[in-house]
Amino acid sequence: MSDNRIRLKFKVSDDHLEEMIFRYCREITEQERQGRFDPITGRDEEIEEMVLILLQKGRKNVMLLAPAGVGKTALVVGLAQKVVSKAVPDLLQNARLVELDLSAMAAGTSTPAEFQERFIPVCKGIAERYHDPSRPKFIMFIDEIHMIMPNVEGSGYAGLSDVMKPYLTVGDMQLIGATTADEYRWYVQKDEALDRRFQKLHLRIPNSEETITIMKNIRPSYEKHHGIKIPDDVIERIVRNTDEHMRRRNQPDKSIITMDAACAHHVKNFGRGGTLTKQSAYHMLARETGLHVAVFDDEMQYADGTEAPPEDPDSKYG
Repeated sequence: MSDNRIRLKFKVSDDHLEEMIFRYCREITEQERQGRFDPITGRDEEIEEMVLILLQKGRKNVMLLAPAGVGKTALVVGLAQKVVSKAVPDLLQNARLVELDLSAMAAGTSTPAEFQERFIPVCKGIAERYHDPSRPKFIMFIDEIHMIMPNVEGSGYAGLSDVMKPYLTVGDMQLIGATTADEYRWYVQKDEALDRRFQKLHLRIPNSEETITIMKNIRPSYEKHHGIKIPDDVIERIVRNTDEHMRRRNQPDKSIITMDAACAHHVKNFGRGGTLTKQSAYHMLARETGLHVAVFDDEMQYADGTEAPPEDPDSKYG
């Protein structure tokens, strides 16, 4: 009988909530237990700041602000890794970090009302359980959170913030949002009531040395996937050249993508095994930037012996 009372006190049943989470969310903590992520390094300070915010009673929601490619989602993965390894205070022990997949939730719907029929039970179910000490905390993550604001033109998710706001106002939900500083200012900050619910956490762009450290820490998973060795000097050349020639994109994303593509180029041409060469890295850098491959190595020359040309100021930078 007591079990029935526990089940009946929630308007959204456990089974229905779990079904909604399975369909429309990505449970980051569960994926971490499955070994799906590379180790997140170089962000200890920001993760500790995020934990501090989440432990508070009042403004306990986090807004991650950074340009694309800097690692906002990676920071949430880093938090999940702390939770799974039990390296968080008691209040966050066994917390469930779930990323809302808005595109999956919107698939097959034709009206905003149909979309909200899926969205509301997730919010309500999580909020109903928030103050139950026998249950782990849910922490919802929404990337590109500005897309749920009512003042965003052309967004299929516009207005969802009004559905979430009452739960955030009374403290029945914890949310981590991520967007750029400009998009936050243009869309989210204009809603003063919602703006007050968040503490902003600005992520700085890693410098070259920090990016090299990140690359070396994630290297084992790329070596395992591609079946080749990735030397230190190739990583260092990739970071140096992406810094110089792909200025419109941010570290560490641009270096990670280039390393992955260079490994794929090596495997495509030489098969698995062996060691990633700087030539494969230069080939992918040239493909990404539109520059001649000779630009990336002072030792390289054209077949006729002429020196490599200077960088074309009109070329794209990726």
